[in-house]
Amino acid sequence: MKDNKFKSFKEFYPHYLMEHKKSSTKLFHAIGTLSGLISLILFIYFKQYKYIFISLILGYSFAWFSHAIFEKNKPATFKYPLFSFLGDWFMLKDILTRKIKL
Repeated sequence: MKDNKFKSFKEFYPHYLMEHKKSSTKLFHAIGTLSGLISLILFIYFKQYKYIFISLILGYSFAWFSHAIFEKNKPATFKYPLFSFLGDWFMLKDILTRKIKL
């Protein structure tokens, strides 16, 4: 796809998936997203609100590492932050429901 602006997440998601071709990248994204979610829940549960930002760092560090090491491309987060964030969650759902294979 060309480097154009996407008008909807529905348009963006196929592009997002093309940027995540390798199983290792998808696995690292799933680990990062789940780690971020679990840490967020724990920080809220234990009322450690000042550490919530760590959840984002944890989640994105796995994803960005996988793009640098396995995919050798730039994460969509930098150009399409909201769509990329949604893409992480939709891809995780698709992995967990086995719509996408690792």
